[in-house]
Amino acid sequence: MFLLLHFIVLMDVKVLDQYPQHCVCKGSELECVNAGLKSVPMVSSNVTLLSLKKNNIHSLSDKVFIKYTELKKIFLQHNCITYISRKAFFGLHNLQILYLNHNCITTLRPGVFKDLHQLTWLILDDNPINRISQRLFTGLNSLFFLSMVNNHLQVLPKQMCAQMPQLNWMDLEGNRIKFLTNSTFLSCSSLTVLFLPRNQIGFVPEKTFSSLKNLGELDLSSNMISELPPHIFKDLKRLQKLNLSSNPLLYLHKSQFGSLKQLQSLDLERIEIPNINTRMFQPMKNLSYIYFKNFRYCSYAPHVRICMPLTDGISSFEDLLANNILRVFVWVIAFITCFGNLFVIGMRSFIKAENTTHATSIKILCCADCLMGVYLFFIGLCDLKYRGQYQKYALLWMESLQCRLLGFLAMLSTEVSVLLLTYLTLEKFLAVVFPFSNIRPGKWQTLAILICIWIVGFLIAVTPLWKEDYFGNFYGKNGVCFPLYYDQTEDIGSKGYSLGIFLGVNLLAFLIIVFSYTVMFCSIQKTALQTSEVRSHVGREVAVANRFFFIVFSDAICWIPVFVIKILSLSRVEIPGTITSWVVIFFLPVNSALNPILYTLTTSFFKDKLKQLLHKHRRKSIFKTKKKSVSTSIVWADDSSALKPGALNKINLEDNIVKPIS
Repeated sequence: MFLLLHFIVLMDVKVLDQYPQHCVCKGSELECVNAGLKSVPMVSSNVTLLSLKKNNIHSLSDKVFIKYTELKKIFLQHNCITYISRKAFFGLHNLQILYLNHNCITTLRPGVFKDLHQLTWLILDDNPINRISQRLFTGLNSLFFLSMVNNHLQVLPKQMCAQMPQLNWMDLEGNRIKFLTNSTFLSCSSLTVLFLPRNQIGFVPEKTFSSLKNLGELDLSSNMISELPPHIFKDLKRLQKLNLSSNPLLYLHKSQFGSLKQLQSLDLERIEIPNINTRMFQPMKNLSYIYFKNFRYCSYAPHVRICMPLTDGISSFEDLLANNILRVFVWVIAFITCFGNLFVIGMRSFIKAENTTHATSIKILCCADCLMGVYLFFIGLCDLKYRGQYQKYALLWMESLQCRLLGFLAMLSTEVSVLLLTYLTLEKFLAVVFPFSNIRPGKWQTLAILICIWIVGFLIAVTPLWKEDYFGNFYGKNGVCFPLYYDQTEDIGSKGYSLGIFLGVNLLAFLIIVFSYTVMFCSIQKTALQTSEVRSHVGREVAVANRFFFIVFSDAICWIPVFVIKILSLSRVEIPGTITSWVVIFFLPVNSALNPILYTLTTSFFKDKLKQLLHKHRRKSIFKTKKKSVSTSIVWADDSSALKPGALNKINLEDNIVKPIS
């Protein structure tokens, strides 16, 4: 019985008895891939699949498939077909899939597909087709999937789906389509997926998608759309995926996405959103994925489960400081900065210096640098506060008064420190280059200069807080509240001010410092060749020369990365957030941490005074030890003088030893 059934099955299998020698037959399916064919071969009429890929077929003549009425699939890709007759597919009433991609087709005549009533898939990718008419799709009543990727289409028919009522998926990626009209997709009520990326679409009318009630995915990425009407997505109630990335959009309306209740994925990569606010994304309760150009935009959609990019190099979705190394460094540098500057302030106050005005300037510099340590401590504390849940509070934090005050504190510390270093450099410059001149500020002049420096630094730091409507949220552009770099969404005032400070004031100060120390090097070298009297007069200044290189080098480490970032951002070069984070946390505070060492702890005067103090402390310690020893000897002598006649001589000997020391 089993053998009989097996024989019946074999009898029912359709086998081709005619096909070219280089082809492979599998039942009723024939594959003639890369067989050198120049035309459609003669095969058995019961063929159901015909694959003629990678041959040399350049044209399809009239009724070339007329005998193959059972054909369901035809694959003709990679043949460089240039001509298709209007009746080439005549009689193929059962055809379901037709691949014509990767050919040289420039035009398709109207009605060429009119007999393909069962066709569900039509692939026309990678052909230089520049125009199609509405009548081209006559007869495609069952067409489900249409793909015309990487063609040269410039204009679409007035009603694209008029002859394809069942069309569900349309892919027109990589063409040259410049505009859409309100009627382009008027008859596409069954469409669920529409791809239009990498075209040249400049404007989309408000009712373009009004008839696409069932649309679930829309891709308009990489076009030239500069503006979208406020209610363009109003009728797309079922839309789940929307891609608008890489468009030169200048503005998004507050209610742009208000009707997209079912949207799950929104792609806005490489789009500046100057007017971004939380109300834009609140209506999309089901939104699970959102893609932005900048990480800081994620704070405006805190309810979204996954937001890209995951970090700006400083903060992440979970933490204010994304990197564990940054977390360690922020505490280490904060401690070194605060402790080092407070130590120098204490030692400078305890040790009396010959040049009191210079000592005062150094102490004021330490006060300014100490503010940077305080700023870093608070950043570290905020990182601990928001650990694991930063995204929920990111927007509140960056717009808070605390963030602005921390930004103000960091800017005040930075600018006062820069101005003070410039002043100290010029003071040293006058002492070394013009040793006999009287062009040196006195006590009251120095005090006035220091007060002016603090006033200027305060004004620089507080100005963005005075006119928020002009500068925007100057300090709240990132989680660490420091305006090191800008993006295209910043206010004009904010951009100009930031560039003016970092590439104006600070760059000029850096150049002055480098120039002054270079001239001092040359002056000291020249002075060494002159008389001993002059050499002794500037002897104290010559000792400073050994530290000049390290002073300039520390300034370079601190400021050159900042200047480079500003110049690159001015040139609209995208700066990796990781670089910015290291500059803010490590390179920028390096001057504040090193200034106590360079201007106090390594000076010969401070080292000599410290040696004197240590020597004096040591003498006192020895004196106390000797005094204690003498007291012990006296007690021993009183108790045992009768027993040891030589005890009095021993006491006198100890007195003789002690007296010179005291």
